[in-house]
Amino acid sequence: MRHLNKLLFACGLVAFGLPTLTGCEGGELFDVNAPDWISDKVQEIEDAENANQDEEDVYTFGNTDYSSGWWTAFSEYYVVPDGRMWTAEFELHIDPNATNTYKNFALVITNDVDRDGEGYKEYGVIRYDYQPSGNSEWGDYIDRSYVQSTLTFETDTDEGVEKLGGKVTLTVDRTIDDFFVVTMTNGVVTKTYEQPYELENLNAEASNTNIRCFLVVEGSYIDFLSSEIGTTGGSISEDKNPKSMVLQNVPQYVDAGTSLEEAMAEVTAEVTFGEDGVTKTVAASDLSFSAIPDMDTPGQKTLVAAYNKTFQGKNCDTPIMAYANFEVVEPITSIEVTTPPLYTDYYYYISEATQSLTGRIFNPTGMVVTATTSTGSTRTLSNSELSFSMVPAKAGQQTITITAGEGITTTVNVNVKESQVSEVTNSSKTTIGATDNSTAFWGDFSDEFNVPVGKTKSIAFTNYSNLVSSWNNYVAVLRKSDKTEYAVVRADNYGWGAGYEACIHSGTQGDLATWLAGMNGAKVTVYVTNCGNGTADVQAVMDGTTGTTSTQYYLGINTVDPNDLNFALTVDGCHLVFE
Repeated sequence: MRHLNKLLFACGLVAFGLPTLTGCEGGELFDVNAPDWISDKVQEIEDAENANQDEEDVYTFGNTDYSSGWWTAFSEYYVVPDGRMWTAEFELHIDPNATNTYKNFALVITNDVDRDGEGYKEYGVIRYDYQPSGNSEWGDYIDRSYVQSTLTFETDTDEGVEKLGGKVTLTVDRTIDDFFVVTMTNGVVTKTYEQPYELENLNAEASNTNIRCFLVVEGSYIDFLSSEIGTTGGSISEDKNPKSMVLQNVPQYVDAGTSLEEAMAEVTAEVTFGEDGVTKTVAASDLSFSAIPDMDTPGQKTLVAAYNKTFQGKNCDTPIMAYANFEVVEPITSIEVTTPPLYTDYYYYISEATQSLTGRIFNPTGMVVTATTSTGSTRTLSNSELSFSMVPAKAGQQTITITAGEGITTTVNVNVKESQVSEVTNSSKTTIGATDNSTAFWGDFSDEFNVPVGKTKSIAFTNYSNLVSSWNNYVAVLRKSDKTEYAVVRADNYGWGAGYEACIHSGTQGDLATWLAGMNGAKVTVYVTNCGNGTADVQAVMDGTTGTTSTQYYLGINTVDPNDLNFALTVDGCHLVFE
């Protein structure tokens, strides 16, 4: 259309300048018999258009031998104003020998500042592969619950990464009020991020509501074909009616005398909309509840929840309903531990990272707590109905307080011992990762170190970073001897894995950009403790080159088999030199 408009403009010039000509109908003015100046003008317009497209929209980035590491090869910047949509098309070339699902591309969404510019901030990163338990999308402003894909990888070594290659269409849609949508598809795999609220403005000037987008590859390369900033709505521009919903966080037991509204205040629902199955989570305040037969007497009840909104929050054509069971019970008057926990021996280690902490996480696995009600009946309480005090980091027999409801408590004793630390060395090689910091994530590993029950193993090394991002530093991997992972934790207070969600973690890095500046050449010691109770602790002390010491801890990583705990170090745009 942009070419046609300019051609019509040229026709207009002819109409004014050559009144004897009849017009543009049939294209007669542009055939071989047209005046030379018209043909030249048309060619000039086309050449200019093609030159602009070649310069802006058609280019290749990433090494064509598939050697580009993470955060080393980038697309151009694309600015997307509020109310507009960016559409890009490109050929994604996947390494035919790739063995990792993350060897594709990622979309980076930022404020309106260059990557290296002052005030640069990221909303987050969305990679084309989808791994619910991994890091296929991340960032403080990205909610992974709104991500869906037609292809799910359980681990980053699953087969099928080649399905992501080919011609990809990417849209970043800001055209719908109170929504932000990203879609990436090659016709085989479609991944969407449909956020039911607008992006926060991260620009320094409130009047600047632009965002920027760019692409980054890892172990792949892209032939960029075209891009366009338009006003057409994206995947949810047509509103969608609710199709089904599933209730979550419904309490198993509700004390008699509690109102239904109070009892269900923490309930949420995952609602599916339309035929394409887009979902979002809605709060209790958006649902209507009723209880069958009533809330007045103890016994089994059926919760009926209704929802009557479209995806965009308008009244829908037909409300949908979902059901769940719960029980109204007599109030609890006392509780007792009728089966002790599986683990009663706890080990702790105190490094500089945890010297200010006085406790560790209690592991209730195997424990049975029985409640007695106001009528004298008894029932078993689930762990979700209980809270537990911390385990004192102090040698000797310690008492854990277990609480149910308002002031209903009991106790259980555990034996706490101080863990003894011993240093391990990386005997196979003195360096992991290329010394130019080009090794991508998971590209090289240290030796595997076993941590027996009750012991702490420490390892010292010098960390060298490419200083691009906070994650471009050492990474610790906790796993079994068969490489089944418990958790993966980084230097910058972030991790993932089956045992990660239960842990408590914190660091003293402060501003990550300032901290990162001292990590190229930082002296690091990592401590891994087998707490003997089905959990593990990771602590780190980092002496930066800027004269600042920072610390990091991850306490209570669970799902650990105490008799099979090992750890290794890996890299991500960094390299490690062992003492």
